[in-house]
Amino acid sequence: MGQCVTCGNDYDKSFDILKNGETFTFDSFECAIQKLAPTCSHCECRIIGHGLEAEGAFYCCDHCAEASGIEALRDRI
Repeated sequence: MGQCVTCGNDYDKSFDILKNGETFTFDSFECAIQKLAPTCSHCECRIIGHGLEAEGAFYCCDHCAEASGIEALRDRI
């Protein structure tokens, strides 16, 4: 069994994710997303999909990027 680094649950079906040489143990994808997914610089939601990046900031969509003054990004080309 492994203990989830997000919620502390000790679970017999836990799994590990290796990121940048560090191993994280989780009991659910929900906890993995909460711990590892980047946060939108505008609306602060967790970015689960591809997202957008500009000037060192991450955005969940083109709307949030534009609301933050970034005009060169588009969700679809």
